[in-house]
Amino acid sequence: MPDALHLLKTRRSVKPMELTGPAPSEVEIDTLLGIASRVPDHGKLTPWRFIVFTGDARLAAGAIIADSFRANHADATPEQIEFERNRLARAPLVIAVVSSASPHAKIPEWEQQMSAGASAMSLVLAAHAMGYAASWITEWYAYDRRVLDALGLAANERVAGFVHIGRPANPPEERERPKLETIVTRYSPPRN
Repeated sequence: MPDALHLLKTRRSVKPMELTGPAPSEVEIDTLLGIASRVPDHGKLTPWRFIVFTGDARLAAGAIIADSFRANHADATPEQIEFERNRLARAPLVIAVVSSASPHAKIPEWEQQMSAGASAMSLVLAAHAMGYAASWITEWYAYDRRVLDALGLAANERVAGFVHIGRPANPPEERERPKLETIVTRYSPPRN
């Protein structure tokens, strides 16, 4: 297992269509979800949950996505509908991170939503640490209420992301990262 800093320095998203099997085992999935649950959570609200898509469940959910796409695009071709049907079948495992933020007297919804984002990022890092690759994406169906309802999301819930997990078909290529001098400032208090 890579040391923590090396792990963080080498994490790279891999496109879902470039992920192959085998999928993580049930024990590995439990480990991934356990790690994804160990994130900052002000107030211990657990403002997120997970939906796991494995095996045929990926295609069953894909049928929901395809039906919604067809309803939204009357002129959709059979090829487009089939592409949408396979959205969650591109990787051997897909885990939806669902943000269940809600009004709270002390904890702003924004903090709760960021906790869901932290959960998704921990899931991605855990996959990398276990020798898998991952891609955290949303795409249109993460915002389509018809799809969300069919997947069992409550009215206040949103998809923070679909995390696609598998083995990289090829070594991931590095991409250019932002230069620190363009994104970092150092605060200096005003001088009197």
